Amino acid sequence: MAIFSERPTRRTVLKAGVVAATIPAVHASANAPEDSGDKLNLGIIGVGGRGRANTAGVAGENIYALCDVHQEPIEAAKQQFTDAKTFHDWRELIEDPAIDGVVISTADHHHALAAVAAMRAGKHVYCEKPLAHTVYEARLLQDVYNELRPGIATQMGTQIHATENYRRVVALVQGGAVGPVSEVHVWCSRTIPTVEVAILPEQPEPDSFHWDVWLGPAAARSYNEQYFQGGNLNWNRRWDFGNGVLGDMGSHLIDLPFWALDLRRPLTVESVGPEVDPVACPPWQVVTWEHAPRNGNLNLATPVKVVWYHGPEGMRQRSDLLQPLVGEDTKIDDWGIGAAFLGEKGVVVADYGKYVLSPAAQFDGYVPRAATIPPSPGHYQEWIKACKTGGDTLCNFDYSGALIEHNLLGNVAHRVGKKLEWNAESFSAVNTNEAEQFLTKEYRSGGPAHTGS
Repeated sequence: MAIFSERPTRRTVLKAGVVAATIPAVHASANAPEDSGDKLNLGIIGVGGRGRANTAGVAGENIYALCDVHQEPIEAAKQQFTDAKTFHDWRELIEDPAIDGVVISTADHHHALAAVAAMRAGKHVYCEKPLAHTVYEARLLQDVYNELRPGIATQMGTQIHATENYRRVVALVQGGAVGPVSEVHVWCSRTIPTVEVAILPEQPEPDSFHWDVWLGPAAARSYNEQYFQGGNLNWNRRWDFGNGVLGDMGSHLIDLPFWALDLRRPLTVESVGPEVDPVACPPWQVVTWEHAPRNGNLNLATPVKVVWYHGPEGMRQRSDLLQPLVGEDTKIDDWGIGAAFLGEKGVVVADYGKYVLSPAAQFDGYVPRAATIPPSPGHYQEWIKACKTGGDTLCNFDYSGALIEHNLLGNVAHRVGKKLEWNAESFSAVNTNEAEQFLTKEYRSGGPAHTGS
């Protein structure tokens, strides 16, 4: 199963659309249901951790195949899905022509590889966030999906996108409740524990764990359970496997302003944080993206800034800035996650389940306009319905790929250590060549999940 054969360059990125165009036109598997009364044959790639929750979300369909590098979660899942076929390598699962769609819940460094392979095989794809491990992968996912749509349905696992509160806040902002928005401040209090040892000592590899497959495209190293034990809050600390708090939680939290303000490609990206660690993601960060309004959006100032904060120092800077703006209407330190839209008429602060308008006296008796976004049938059901009807999802790979491309540029700016002037069309930071090395990565040659063509 082939995706990449070498380290992608700027030139190969620019040719991504051409590459996608050479892929034969494919549609949903011949076995796909033609109406909502039939069940999809789904392959589950990653059945432990998030995979358990994602499998539960689609369990009303036919769970046809289970894939995991670890035997234990496969055996647990087989107790419920007794007839399911089992695999340890996702490439083998994707080759099965009876599978209509896949649900990907692996470590981040496999997300894009499995998703691209599945799309090229004509399968519908649900992929846990973040959709990609690099900026290049995020752009490629958009290109491949746009080339193949509407034959396949895709969705990134940003479950909060389907909630009523997010829809209400989007309607408030787009309805002009706080006037034209000049800035949005987004935060998560989570931090990154120190990675004390870059390369861990070798341990005996258990027969029940397929280490080389888990390692996949990452640099070769000997087995040690401490690389992955504890789930994403462990492996996500390392650049080789994840993108830290911004890559992870930014998928949910920056989704709100990205949606409400109809954002796409940033003009500039700048990151402030601790000294760059070549192994580990930053324990705190303040990232600023500048955007130009698009589609004639009258509820945006020009340009609009999106600012991200995480970790203790990030939380301090967030509170110092925002608390004076909301006064006694809310205590910003009580919001462990959230977003604050700053408009000409006031501020709206929101998280997953609530929102506050400030200044409160100004909004006393305020009646929001009627809901403009229909209620979701449920995050997983949006995808299932799109698979069966040929429709679309709100978090398809065009939208979510652009969101993740945007977010991961913040980590590129952090690793470069300077403000990036981003040219989305040329896929380059026009003011520095240093960014190019961090837009993509080396893919290990010869591993089971090597992606050579």
